[in-house]
Amino acid sequence: MARPFRQQADESILDSAAALFARRGFAKTSVQDVADAVGLSKAGLLHHFPSKDALWGAVLEQVRSLGERVLEQVQDMPAGPERDRRALEVLLDAAFGHPGLVALVLDPLTLDDSAARVPELDAVADTALRAFGVDRTVPVTERSVRVVGALAALAVLTLAAHAEDQTTAWRQHIVATCFDALGHGSSGSLPASDQET
Repeated sequence: MARPFRQQADESILDSAAALFARRGFAKTSVQDVADAVGLSKAGLLHHFPSKDALWGAVLEQVRSLGERVLEQVQDMPAGPERDRRALEVLLDAAFGHPGLVALVLDPLTLDDSAARVPELDAVADTALRAFGVDRTVPVTERSVRVVGALAALAVLTLAAHAEDQTTAWRQHIVATCFDALGHGSSGSLPASDQET
């Protein structure tokens, strides 16, 4: 059994590596890049993960597990607004805890270069889409575009909330924004302080 500190360190490394892989791709991300991002020497990082391939494999396992956890939370719910809201909340909470992993999960939704596609990541993105009842193998629909738009908004707003250190304060607003993007309409009126005059 992994010690709690070691497990936390590994999770931090995996999240940072996932963020770099999402931004740069596997080929353009070096072990030194990941080590620098987490404040370790290259040797220190290799103590946790013996190679770049081992690190990549661990990241893929984490994103696969994340996608499955999201789907498990909603798969027994009927399609509709409640399921959509729950899927958004689960993804958002995952994104707040593991922004790099969620960025990597959602990355395939915005790739337009088939040469850069990674089948394992496509499968995880498909799992996230299935949480919203979307199948990428069928022709594009308004619903599928709305889901991709909501997920893109979730990813961007999560990063902004992290940058501003406002994850708790922004949570309900991010859910409402993404819920609106799905076409469900406003989740409620804005507080008076948030309304435009």
